[in-house]
Amino acid sequence: MSTILEHKCPCCGGAVEFDVGAQRLKCPYCDTEFDITAMPEDTANQVEQINWNPQGAQWGAGETDGMSVYACNSCGGEIVADSTTGATSCPYCGNQVVMKGQFSGALKPDLVIPFKLDKKAAKEALKKHISTKKFVPKSFLTDNRLEEIKGVYVPHWLFTCDAIGNANYKAKKVKTWSDENYEYTETSYFDVYRSGNISFDNIPVDGSTKMPDDLMESIEPFNLNEAVPFNTAYLAGYLADKYDVDVNQSMGRANERIQASALDAFEDTVEGYNAVTPMQAAMQVANGSYKYALYPVWILNVKWKGQNHTFAMNGQTGKFVGNIPTEEKKAKLIGGLGGAAVGAL
Repeated sequence: MSTILEHKCPCCGGAVEFDVGAQRLKCPYCDTEFDITAMPEDTANQVEQINWNPQGAQWGAGETDGMSVYACNSCGGEIVADSTTGATSCPYCGNQVVMKGQFSGALKPDLVIPFKLDKKAAKEALKKHISTKKFVPKSFLTDNRLEEIKGVYVPHWLFTCDAIGNANYKAKKVKTWSDENYEYTETSYFDVYRSGNISFDNIPVDGSTKMPDDLMESIEPFNLNEAVPFNTAYLAGYLADKYDVDVNQSMGRANERIQASALDAFEDTVEGYNAVTPMQAAMQVANGSYKYALYPVWILNVKWKGQNHTFAMNGQTGKFVGNIPTEEKKAKLIGGLGGAAVGAL
């Protein structure tokens, strides 16, 4: 059982904080102070830890034939490709990778979302993305660099479960009116209770430390309805990242996402109030299971003046993100001219 403790102010229901200077608990909303010993214990948010059941399988005899592991000596990343892959560079840091040996041992993916957009589409998307940005150095992205863009299948753990929960809230309604002499304000307080069942299907958790979570989440969502049973044939011409965050390490993050989503869903139903403060909640989870899937991503890393700039495109939908350098001198010049023109007015 994981427990989140949060003391509530008995006056307004807000979350109190420990004031270091006063060595007392203080409510930041109504400024009421309390001695720690006099503060009543709050009921904590209680969320049952999830026990997950695997749905994956191990590799069968001969399935990994023709698949090799390549290792990057710079960032430590390991990728999987067919044995016909020649010299290539790491999709995450851009340094050269070397063959490490025959692939074996890792859990076999259950599903794969095949690439729907090819390398040409990825290059065109990158060019279009850069064309919309101002002050990009002309020599930042050459055709040679564009050729380094790589299609990578990024490992994901997909978690499915049913959640049964309840939550209590303090809610407030404020009504104002006036007559020819006075203005009136009426504030009403309510105790609100919510409970219900929620099912979660295939909550994704990135299984690669080399792919930044914020970058991966920025190109979501992926349409899992287009996923197919895994077959090594889908790796032909592409790279596949070996997961280095296993399912046990990913369970904590899955629990957090599921818990937060369930409680947010309850709170979204508390409508018609001017303010709502969560007080306590509990949730039980059952029928937990997980699968292992590969998601298609086009990745390009460009080193520019000592900094690494990463671009990623959803290989299924075309959603694109990336950080681009700017010519600071030109930007400052344009900004200065703009400021001078404003000053002249």
